Amino acid sequence: MHPAKARDPPAPPCHNRDNLHDHPFPWQPDDTMNDNPRRFLRQLFDTAVHAAAAETCITGHLPDPPRGRTIVVGGGKAAAAMARAVEEQWQGDISGLVVTPYGHGAPTRRIEVVEASHPVPDAAGRDGARRLLESVQGLTADDLVLCLMSGGASALLALPAEGIALEDKQAVNKALLRSGATIHQMNCVRKHLSAIKGGRLAAAAAPARVVTLAISDVPGDDPSVIGSGPTVADPSTREQARRLIADFGIDAPASVIARLKDPASETPKPGDPRLAGGIVDILVTPRDALQAAADLARANGVAPIVLGDTIEGEARDVALVHAAIARELALHDDLGTKPAVILSGGETTVTLRGQGGSGGRNQEFLLALAVALDARIGVHALAADTDGIDGFSRAAGALIGPDTLARALTLGIDARDSLARQDSGGFFTSLDDAIVTGPTRTNVNDFRAILVAPGGAFPT
Repeated sequence: MHPAKARDPPAPPCHNRDNLHDHPFPWQPDDTMNDNPRRFLRQLFDTAVHAAAAETCITGHLPDPPRGRTIVVGGGKAAAAMARAVEEQWQGDISGLVVTPYGHGAPTRRIEVVEASHPVPDAAGRDGARRLLESVQGLTADDLVLCLMSGGASALLALPAEGIALEDKQAVNKALLRSGATIHQMNCVRKHLSAIKGGRLAAAAAPARVVTLAISDVPGDDPSVIGSGPTVADPSTREQARRLIADFGIDAPASVIARLKDPASETPKPGDPRLAGGIVDILVTPRDALQAAADLARANGVAPIVLGDTIEGEARDVALVHAAIARELALHDDLGTKPAVILSGGETTVTLRGQGGSGGRNQEFLLALAVALDARIGVHALAADTDGIDGFSRAAGALIGPDTLARALTLGIDARDSLARQDSGGFFTSLDDAIVTGPTRTNVNDFRAILVAPGGAFPT
């Protein structure tokens, strides 16, 4: 996920311009829709996030208790919230351990929550992953392993394979984060350097029954990519991982190169008997979150145009496409006087050119969008990460409107210069347009909403 996300917990919500961004989380609907387009966009975002809340989506998805023991394991930004929900709903004895980012913890009684670094692994994540792997060993066919997976698990469950030091894995992870690699490409490499990912956790738990409950944060919702699929057979190969390292020009440590040359680095493949009978239940997807926002828009007289939840590519390039669609709507007035909102999800990337400033892929997208729209009347937009943290910043994302570029100039800030320096975080913080939610304890990836109103008329 790109660029790297801050390790420290986000600061408390700030009081932003017009008090529009320090909205309580989760969102509680207003009795009536305010005619402020910025507030409307924020309500769409909060509705999307609320639709992916772990406490809600687990209901009705828990398996029947086994004759033997139930061990809960897991990782990701929603792991602690999911563990708490399981505790509240589970009938019978239960124990286990999950790993979540710093600041994403939740109170639990029987399932231990370990906090660790994301997206660059640390010793806490390594040690937590080791204990997690040990907890599923020596089980029987009467036992159940309930695995709770969500976005971020790949970096959090950082148990390097034999012969690889944590520092070596950190170096590769940092290089991948800066390279512009997609999440599928990053996780291909991670799986083959890990002692737990790519189906190895399920193999260690055999012959116990393994049920995985997942919140998807990846385009396409492939369970082998969510958290690098520790309980799912891996179709990727070590040769592909080697090519990716070469293609992105990553100066990998010698131990990493040696590991990828070793046949032992290959992951369990489809058909492996140790993974037979495993079940994966994807609880909620990015599309579900977009649909919730679309339903709210439609209910308030705004036509939703959903571009999809699998959009990838460089953030500033994706912004140009979105800007073209918004201009087309505003110019040709195909919808008459009815406002429309363009909704999209997925995971863009940012290739860092030099040191870069602060911000993340959503804020870079939004800054590029503002420059491309060039103060287009009647167009407002929001872009934010549903986990509450966007790249090198304490913000989830930001908002723009027709006045964004002009307000920046009054502060002596040129949007094009900020974009060139990749300092979107500094730009939106200066304008007090950053959205700060704190950890949402879920993750269904990026959320983008562009509100287009012919003639500047917004819903009331």
